[in-house]
Amino acid sequence: MFTITKSEIGWNFDNSYVRLPKEFYSEVNPTPVNEPELVIFNKYVAESLGLDVRGLLEGGVEVFAGNKIPNGAKPIAQSYAGHQFGHFTMLGDGRAVLLGEQITPTGERFDIQLKGAGRTPYSRGGDGRAAIGPMLREYIISEAMHGLRIPTTRSLAVVTTGEPIYRETVLPGAILTRIASSHIRVGTFQFITGLGKREELKLLADYTIRRHYPEIKDDDKPYLALLREVINRQAALLAKWQLVGFIHGVMNTDNMAISGETIDYGPCAFMDTYDPGTVFSSIDTGGRYAYGNQPYIGGWNLARFAESLLPLLDENEKKALQLAQDEITKYNGIYRDNWLNGMRAKLGLFNQEEEDKELIEELLELMKTNSLDYTNTFAALTFDHLDGIMMCNKNEFENWLQKWKERQSRQKKSETKIKELMRSSNPAVIPRNHRVEAALEVAAEGDYSVMGKLLEVLKDPYAHSPEQAEYAKPPEPSNKPYQTFCGT
Repeated sequence: MFTITKSEIGWNFDNSYVRLPKEFYSEVNPTPVNEPELVIFNKYVAESLGLDVRGLLEGGVEVFAGNKIPNGAKPIAQSYAGHQFGHFTMLGDGRAVLLGEQITPTGERFDIQLKGAGRTPYSRGGDGRAAIGPMLREYIISEAMHGLRIPTTRSLAVVTTGEPIYRETVLPGAILTRIASSHIRVGTFQFITGLGKREELKLLADYTIRRHYPEIKDDDKPYLALLREVINRQAALLAKWQLVGFIHGVMNTDNMAISGETIDYGPCAFMDTYDPGTVFSSIDTGGRYAYGNQPYIGGWNLARFAESLLPLLDENEKKALQLAQDEITKYNGIYRDNWLNGMRAKLGLFNQEEEDKELIEELLELMKTNSLDYTNTFAALTFDHLDGIMMCNKNEFENWLQKWKERQSRQKKSETKIKELMRSSNPAVIPRNHRVEAALEVAAEGDYSVMGKLLEVLKDPYAHSPEQAEYAKPPEPSNKPYQTFCGT
């Protein structure tokens, strides 16, 4: 394939992952397409990667389409496994090709991956392609998550391929260029443990420590420390999801990144009306990954990660199991502390009191009972716009508000500081499902202006600007429940 020199665009690839044993990947090139067209490009991400924005706009479409391989890249598809809805399966990148790792001017390392780039050895009969809607959805939601200050993979570009994609209907094809701290998953560890290869497992663990947790490389028990650090990051991530009402939709272990980033935005969505039982994904018929279940599933997935590390934790199987169990049992407390502290910030509370959990849960129960909008209720509390949330059960809300104000008064912070904390903790906007769908609907016809306006509004969700007011409105009531669908 034609190669592009670094001087033309700014690509600066290393390929540390391919220095792992062959079990971890397969060498594969993207499948070229005939008529690629760049439809959206993230210049902010490009600049952070040290890439030439103008050069990419003029000639990057061929790279984003998989038609040209940048100089220094070594395309691969990664192998991994996963518990999908609780059932273990050997998997891999069935429609994604990792070009390599871009080294930024500051020395950071990011995977550059093409999603929807054609068949790989792991496609299992699939076409390896992606439709425009799911790729643009990932672009929108991942950028919204970045604006919400939640660790996430990000999107560099989306191109259309000029080829039809056959799902329930015929759809325009597309490829997403995704960047990530890495694509190492819980399922990556499960895959190599499932092969029974301890030495390769050790190599993967050492590689992961060097790449994501270098501060623990000299620890007396580095693999136990790795488990501990991943638990800490995942507990913090899950708390951040819950605090903004984000529902991932498919929390399989192959969709859980060891880096602590949110990854794989398939049937994801944000909750409007507060209800812990909220499920949007059409394939989650049992509600396994409902909003209220996400913290539990995070712990369940981490237990599977701990199981994969057992051969490294101690030569004595019983002792290894006890070491893993001791760490996993800490997850609930770590998650709870992250969530409680986040909720305290949303309510303008700087310090901690024993009764805070009860105060928070009482508010959430009122929100559920009265079918209140999750995001807008906290915004209303932030700006004292209380009329709307007090229309139902006025006495109950007045009682709660009195408790809340009394709780705020028991801290040595001014009203100004309290409001500043709440403003910075409660977003004015989230990517409302009806807004996302409206953008995707016209984008499928080639109009990306609606999506552009939505992305601009979501760039700083804590701005509370006049321009955001229209986008903060919940959808009109509907008898038809909102559903999301897996892109494959």
